[in-house]
Amino acid sequence: MESASQHNSRPDAGPARTGLPRRRVLGAGAAGLAAAGLAGVAGPATAAPQRAPEGTAVPGPAAADDRPAIEFAAAVDRSLGAAYRAALHNLLDINTVPYDPAVYDRTGLLSDPPGTFLRAGGGYDQPWTRDAATNSANAGSLLCPAVARNTLWAVCDRDTDGGLIVQQDNQWWDQIGWAVAAWHHHLVTGDDRFLADAYQAARNTLRANRSAHHNADYGLFEGPAFMQDGIAGYPAPPYADGNGSSFVLDYPGAETMMCLSTNCVYHAAFLALAQMAEALGDRGAAGGFRGAAARLRAAINRHLWHAGTVSYGYFVHGSGAKAGVLEPYQEAAGLAFAVLAGVASGAQVRRLFATAHREPRGVVNVWPHFARFDDTHPGRHNVIVWPMVVGMYGHAAAVGGRGDLFARAVTDIAALAGGDGHFWELYNARSGAPDGGWQVGHQWDSEPDQTWSATGYLRLIHRGLFGLRFTRRGLRLAPTLPAGWGPVRLRGLRYRNATIDLTLTGAGSRVVAATVDGRARPPVLPADTVGHHTIAVELA
Repeated sequence: MESASQHNSRPDAGPARTGLPRRRVLGAGAAGLAAAGLAGVAGPATAAPQRAPEGTAVPGPAAADDRPAIEFAAAVDRSLGAAYRAALHNLLDINTVPYDPAVYDRTGLLSDPPGTFLRAGGGYDQPWTRDAATNSANAGSLLCPAVARNTLWAVCDRDTDGGLIVQQDNQWWDQIGWAVAAWHHHLVTGDDRFLADAYQAARNTLRANRSAHHNADYGLFEGPAFMQDGIAGYPAPPYADGNGSSFVLDYPGAETMMCLSTNCVYHAAFLALAQMAEALGDRGAAGGFRGAAARLRAAINRHLWHAGTVSYGYFVHGSGAKAGVLEPYQEAAGLAFAVLAGVASGAQVRRLFATAHREPRGVVNVWPHFARFDDTHPGRHNVIVWPMVVGMYGHAAAVGGRGDLFARAVTDIAALAGGDGHFWELYNARSGAPDGGWQVGHQWDSEPDQTWSATGYLRLIHRGLFGLRFTRRGLRLAPTLPAGWGPVRLRGLRYRNATIDLTLTGAGSRVVAATVDGRARPPVLPADTVGHHTIAVELA
């Protein structure tokens, strides 16, 4: 991201609509790329805890003394546990803030109470589209569902016919990730009223972007990469000397790039829309979305898989002298989304993780350095560590069976945050110091208390370590527990109308024993469960 002062001095980004603060409106989300296939429960739960009556309201955010508490083995709790507690503080205390209804409640769907939403961070007062989706999907929908719901609606609008749509701006490529986060929010909360409205918003947003930014010749969507709105995230071309703008669209050819991360987000969005449609009884539309997802997956693998590197490339040029050329750079978010969105096959998952590069302090946005950057002048969106991207990558590693890479991602973020107990926006990939990186000839700031840096860590713990998988039927656990971390206990986690205490023992990702409320059962909790319950899982 860019600081508010840096952004506001740019003439390129302009306000998304009259009355909104001038800002870089981000569309988000890969952010919550919990694609359909990654959240499924194999079958109905065998446990029979007490059930909630149909229509019971989903609880709001927990009070400070009700938030979940974690405890690792003593040797690692001082780092991994402390980072979890700091991430909760970042999300629930620092970045949950009041909003101005006149500015943000353009849909009429925000609610008070709670009267708050999730801002993007200490240097950014707005939620922004992709931050809203990412933060809700990473942790907000689970830990503070009413606040997350407000956050998602705060970045939406109504079109001229009154229909719901994600706010329209000149960063179209990040808008559709909202659909993925919205479906995840429904799976976590069971909020059927939200689902009906979210389906309308997501479908209208897809229709708008599909019409304007789908390249039929390649079968891919055009536009820059997820979160890469700064030109420091791209080689030449589209970068060109003499252009002093930091905004990627001010460079010819940027608008026609076809990027790995962005297209994987669209794939996840098609699947999310298919499941929304099925849940609402629109089977015909669901089939259409699934067909579109299959075609897009085939196009991604045809055009963006690079045989030479045995992994995915970064983007295909859509125009200019290099039209049709695949840039072979490693994009960490793109690799993560290829796994999480179900784009990569099992063989591709194994290959991309086997060849992926990591710098001393974590995986970086894009590897290697572009010609104009180096270790002493790292590009702001190039060889530099954004904890949110590390969180996505680590979650993908857990899903992809690479527990070692998952563990490294957790310890990388914990070490970065452990320097001062705060989650900064981005860090130097070699020293681990907060570092905003270089772009258009000068070094930028790294903003403090960045929300998605903290929620990226929470995502790793909840959905990687404990392996929380949400479906309409309920919640199941598919944990990944590295050796030496256990036993790990997470107490007081709210899930819909239940409160859960979770315990992991052993090491590995294979469940060898599990109990629910002391009885031997699969680690599954039905969606309508109420009251307090315990789940214990032994791994090998």
